[in-house]
Amino acid sequence: MNTKFKNLPSVSQVLSLIPKNLNIHEKFLTVLIREEIEKSRNFLLNDHEKISREKILKNIIKNIVMKSDYSLKNIINGTGIVLHTGFGRSPFTGKIFRRISRRLDGYVNLEFNLINGKRGDRQDHLRNHISSICNSESALVVNNNAAAVLLSINEIASKGDVIVSRGQLVEIGGSFRIPEIIQKSGSKLKEVGTTNRTHLSDYSSAITKNTKLLLWVHTSNYVVKGFVKSVPLSELIKLGEQYDIPVMVDWGSGSFLDMKSLKIADELPISSIMKLKPDLITFSGDKLIGGPQSGIIIGNKKILKRIQSNSLYRVLRCDKITIAFMEEILKSFKIDKFSEKNTTLKLLTNKRSVLRKRGIKVLSLLSQRKINSYRIKLVESFVQAGSGSLPEKTIESMALSFSPKKNNLNNLAKKLRTGKIPVVGYISKNFFYIDLKAIYSHQLIKLVKAIESL
Repeated sequence: MNTKFKNLPSVSQVLSLIPKNLNIHEKFLTVLIREEIEKSRNFLLNDHEKISREKILKNIIKNIVMKSDYSLKNIINGTGIVLHTGFGRSPFTGKIFRRISRRLDGYVNLEFNLINGKRGDRQDHLRNHISSICNSESALVVNNNAAAVLLSINEIASKGDVIVSRGQLVEIGGSFRIPEIIQKSGSKLKEVGTTNRTHLSDYSSAITKNTKLLLWVHTSNYVVKGFVKSVPLSELIKLGEQYDIPVMVDWGSGSFLDMKSLKIADELPISSIMKLKPDLITFSGDKLIGGPQSGIIIGNKKILKRIQSNSLYRVLRCDKITIAFMEEILKSFKIDKFSEKNTTLKLLTNKRSVLRKRGIKVLSLLSQRKINSYRIKLVESFVQAGSGSLPEKTIESMALSFSPKKNNLNNLAKKLRTGKIPVVGYISKNFFYIDLKAIYSHQLIKLVKAIESL
């Protein structure tokens, strides 16, 4: 036996020292113990120093206690990216959870009509509300925009051709690519034009008796400049009407409000796109809407009825929690306005002057020793919305910059991430930053405590 491993404890030894109040299944606990013992073995294999059994045991138990805690945790988002995919995109406050929990306590009328006492439709909770905001005939909500696109194309164009401009064959991340979605839908992609230039004649010359759909994709996560040309949506819709072929728009990060009026970006509201009368528009219910992860399909009532009858709909439909959240977010919108309920839009529209005051407050609450040790300063910054939304638009913000005298920046970032109050920032040009754009005002005290605990 290798003497390096003589101080490795057995599973039973570790089990006997584990706190009895851990809220964890016994089989999972055993798996964690074996993982930690194996990590200690690998560490000893690559390290020549002698480590006592007590120290090894202490480290193993510490890691197991940490891993037995809830994996999904509340964090402070110091990246400045409001719609951070890794952090769940649109954030929600405890207030909205409490309002929703009261309505979800016990049973709910998800698919039951309280007026006539008969079986109902879960879409009825949202359909008319969304349709009214978007000026559409009907609406349907599924579990994300990728699902909305896949389901719509499958119903309209299965075994037929879908014509798309090469300049709109986007990838939005997470392996969502328009060509692959079309293939998965059972349709055949027919590319027209070039990457930078597509003409209306490219579409019309590609139309055959097997053409089932004209797809127009909003390139919301990138921009091509220079010698470029694309076909306006209005012209493509006229072409679809001429040949009696449906036109579908994948708008990606949809918005109910004019983003330009909010001074966020030059992005039209969905209702303006609907005025052009495409047959369908799909867009995200989270991101710029501020709702839960979901995909929204609006447009022609007959087509939407067919889509809901598609067997894939049952696979992709939303549950009661998503519907309750979406209804709450829909109630946050008024004409050209949003209420405090919509925390995503609130964060996106917070002015730099407001964030500067919050930064000054944080510095005033920090000990001078911490400020001097980590050389913390309040600086101006620029951020992006995130999740492929508004790619060209940078938004004014404020950030706390750290330039510690001793600590390595990577170590500093890890300490904040793994602390009792997890704080995630970013490193850039030999500085560590905690941006204030995506931090709630009520989290400032927690942020101070997290920095003080370093």
